[in-house]
Amino acid sequence: MKYDFDQVIPRRHTNSVKWDEAAEENVIPLWVADMDFPVLPQITEALHRRVDHGVFGYTHVPDSYYRSVIRWFKEQHGMQGVDPADIIYTSGVVPAISAIIRGLTLPGDKVLIQTPVYNCFFSSIRNQGCIIEESPLIYTKGTYAVDWDDFEKKCSDERVRIFLLCNPHNPVGRVWTQEELRKMGKICLKHDVYVIADEIHCELVMPDHEYTPFASLSEQFLINSAMCVAPTKAFNIAGLQIANIIVKDAKRRERINRAINLHEVCDVNPFGVIATEAAYTDEGAEWLRQLNLYLYGNYCFLRDFFSEHLPQFPVIQLEGTYLVWVDCAVLGVSSREIADDLFRQQRVWVNDGEMYGETNHAFIRVNIACPRKVLAEGLVRMEKGLLTKLG
Repeated sequence: MKYDFDQVIPRRHTNSVKWDEAAEENVIPLWVADMDFPVLPQITEALHRRVDHGVFGYTHVPDSYYRSVIRWFKEQHGMQGVDPADIIYTSGVVPAISAIIRGLTLPGDKVLIQTPVYNCFFSSIRNQGCIIEESPLIYTKGTYAVDWDDFEKKCSDERVRIFLLCNPHNPVGRVWTQEELRKMGKICLKHDVYVIADEIHCELVMPDHEYTPFASLSEQFLINSAMCVAPTKAFNIAGLQIANIIVKDAKRRERINRAINLHEVCDVNPFGVIATEAAYTDEGAEWLRQLNLYLYGNYCFLRDFFSEHLPQFPVIQLEGTYLVWVDCAVLGVSSREIADDLFRQQRVWVNDGEMYGETNHAFIRVNIACPRKVLAEGLVRMEKGLLTKLG
């Protein structure tokens, strides 16, 4: 079946965070990680059947749900050795990360992150009374790399108890290679650092790149990690609030499960469960294949637009996610000022890089998960705003 990602679906006045957060009618939202595409039809059909039942009480998560998750990650990503008992369901990856940190650390412990990185990492760490330890990624030649000397130095600090990995990485768009993941994992094992792998964007990978689950690379990595995954980003069902933590080590799993209950994010709604099972199918895999090709087309469209009209603003190579990282250092002002001016003057909403811990360069993050017609209008507005600011 051929899926139509060019279809423009009106989302304004639907209580959409992406579209209705700004009161202005003419704002083009290219900010929060939310797609504007209709979901896989099988998801909609499954939800309709559940709605037709008419009763929406507390939900028991069936065995078929666990089998669906295990089968998907085995068939799509080569993930072996996962049993139903290893899976903890919860309402989202961010609550999962917060609960894992709470369950496995004490206040004053350090959690290592690779900046710039997803903004909720900072709050998840601080809210548990832990200290943020940053190992900044190296920005070079239009992409990012790990500073291995700094990474090992930070891991060797006995107060660093957890490394919070983002794979694929938001916002810089890296899909870490097996070699890079192995090196991270070996350093963490050497220094007794536990790995939380946020892999929520795992399905969103550009051509010629391949996502590898961190925990799939060795039995030791599987034991020494908690894998946080969800169908929500890739299948555009974030509002249904469903996620999974895969934890092989029984003692750590017990502590994490206790924290999930203390955080009171131990229940999920029936629609999230049903949508996950409908997504993790052969039809879902084909929908994702076509989606990723469309997203890649959008990325190429943006990259070529900047190359022709805004060559002073380098576009970082996108390997995964649908979030493009753009270097605006030529303007000589903060990314917050750039994003604010684009919003106020051109009515196009992007994210500023400072919210991801990027203070050395001025970057903006652009969400390309929308019909190309919408993206094109957003880029025209960005061109006008950036060139005006450039003088």
